Amino acid sequence: MYSSLRQAARDLENAGQLLRISAEVDPDLEMAEIHRRIFAKGGPAILFENVKGSPFQAMSNLYGTKERTDFLFRKTLPKVKKVVELKADPANFAKAPLRYAGAPFTALSALPRKHLNPAIKYGQTTIDQLPLVKSWPQDGGAFVTLPQVMTLPPGSRKPMQSNIGMYRIQLTGNDYVTNKEIGLHYQLHRGIGVHHTEYLKSDEPFRCSIFVGGPPSHAFCAIMPLPEGLSEMTFAGMLAGRRFGYTWDRDWLLSADADFVITGTIRKNGMMPEGPFGDHLGYYSLQHPFPVMDVETVWHRKDPIWHFTVVGRPPAEDSQFGYLIHQIVKDLTPGEFPGIKQVNAVDEAGVHPLLLAIGSERYMPFREDGQMLVPEEIITQANRIIGSGQTSLAKYCIIAAGEDDPALDADDQPAFFQHVLERFDPTRDLHFQTKTTIDTLDYSGSGWNGGSKLIWAVRGEKRRELTTDLPANLALPAGFSDPHFVAPGILAVKGPAVPGADPDPARLIAFPAGPSDKTQLDSAGANQALKDVERFTTADLGADAGAMLENGIAMIVICDDSAFLAEDFSNFVWATFTRSNPSHDVHGLGAFTEHKHWGCAGPLVIDARVKPWHAPGLVEDAQVSGRVDQLSEKGLLG
Repeated sequence: MYSSLRQAARDLENAGQLLRISAEVDPDLEMAEIHRRIFAKGGPAILFENVKGSPFQAMSNLYGTKERTDFLFRKTLPKVKKVVELKADPANFAKAPLRYAGAPFTALSALPRKHLNPAIKYGQTTIDQLPLVKSWPQDGGAFVTLPQVMTLPPGSRKPMQSNIGMYRIQLTGNDYVTNKEIGLHYQLHRGIGVHHTEYLKSDEPFRCSIFVGGPPSHAFCAIMPLPEGLSEMTFAGMLAGRRFGYTWDRDWLLSADADFVITGTIRKNGMMPEGPFGDHLGYYSLQHPFPVMDVETVWHRKDPIWHFTVVGRPPAEDSQFGYLIHQIVKDLTPGEFPGIKQVNAVDEAGVHPLLLAIGSERYMPFREDGQMLVPEEIITQANRIIGSGQTSLAKYCIIAAGEDDPALDADDQPAFFQHVLERFDPTRDLHFQTKTTIDTLDYSGSGWNGGSKLIWAVRGEKRRELTTDLPANLALPAGFSDPHFVAPGILAVKGPAVPGADPDPARLIAFPAGPSDKTQLDSAGANQALKDVERFTTADLGADAGAMLENGIAMIVICDDSAFLAEDFSNFVWATFTRSNPSHDVHGLGAFTEHKHWGCAGPLVIDARVKPWHAPGLVEDAQVSGRVDQLSEKGLLG
């Protein structure tokens, strides 16, 4: 469909979905600020025609709305869905041969093709000539935010054996030697990490090629979770409607259709500091040692466009990747997770911190616990979810039985929480996994990449009516104030600021080290945070725990700004689930432990205050915002 990013830009312009900015704009914070404003308004893709310090144009917000994403892939998406469905379960062909009749041809016609006169070899440049986009004030430098990082296993020159992943690339800053060294942020369990492990056993140099730009499908292929045996190049070709073009430069494989390709060799041993970086949870991911690549060559095509995005508190442009993935794989969920009807990795909570799921109960349908059915199979299904692939990074998995309400929709977050809070039994429905792994970017846990998980499984008839009325005799302990209802049954209460933490993460300017060991978690801040919550949960609040629950308050969130949580439901899910570690921060009124099972008699209490070891929140630079205001007032931003 599109042979280049430039061609896609022209198509969007013809459809009224492209904004050209001809004024000179600084890639140091200004371009990101403009992007965020236009994205927030649901605006068009942005072509920056005059990037300060670079001879190259840049483009962002390409996938900024669902409608534009659908438009870009309107001719190819239906065919791709069929191939992915068939690859995941070949038996589908026998069930519906007419539906899948063209799928094998679609896959075969998308096999990669070698180019003898590739567009990418038009010219060479250097790292310092690229649009060095820095998104947030405390970022460690300029980053590639939409890279396609391609590696091959040792001894291979077969493109179909390549791994193409999206791992952020730091181009400048820290201790990197400009034009010679760049940083790669990836973990060893990723596809590229498997290759890294193989190269450690080999004498071969670890060659790597980083593609930027190309047809819009190429960036998406780097993030798409594909069925086993379906290569990223094939998928990119199918979604582009044309075969993935490639060529070689000595031992480096290049994308023939990319706008830029950075080639180099990853050091097998020895890492360098990478970060900080304003990331998609809405906080900075901090500086940590990661692999480094020695740069060989920077190739570019004629009239190239530097493709980038700006990540931050969701929703952001990269949220549309999740939307597109869902469009392609939504019909595969029952096959991947038997019994599961729907999964929503909540984008507003940063995807991994919170999953909402609808399962099904088929075990012993005649069994009852008093008059209430017991969650059984949905607990097994939830364990399957948090034990599989990317969903294993989930921190909270809240699952409900679909039989209790056939109209239940996990995408309708307020209605889903209402369903759960009307039915859950806090004495039995909370199941913790402690001392396990969570998302590397989530600093709420007990160590880097370490934390806990909570399965919250709900089944049965409605137990209570939720309220938005405060109890007449509510008595909050000293230091707790300003109660606000977020939604029926969910009460936000302002708690004392935790020592060592700024209650407004937007004002944090100093990076903490992160909770790297038990000593830090036993700090004054951690001890005081626990004492605060214990004082709250054991206080005489004016009603006993059970009565408060039955009168319609099912969940209490202790936070730094209760009005902020109550202002918008997305504020509630973001602050609550990104700032809490289940094993440390989930409490309850009338709590008990029975044979190692934890429960409570009254409302669930989650401590979502900012802690000293949390990463700083993201906030724009005031001076940069002022400069962008001036550009806007002059009409230079469209």
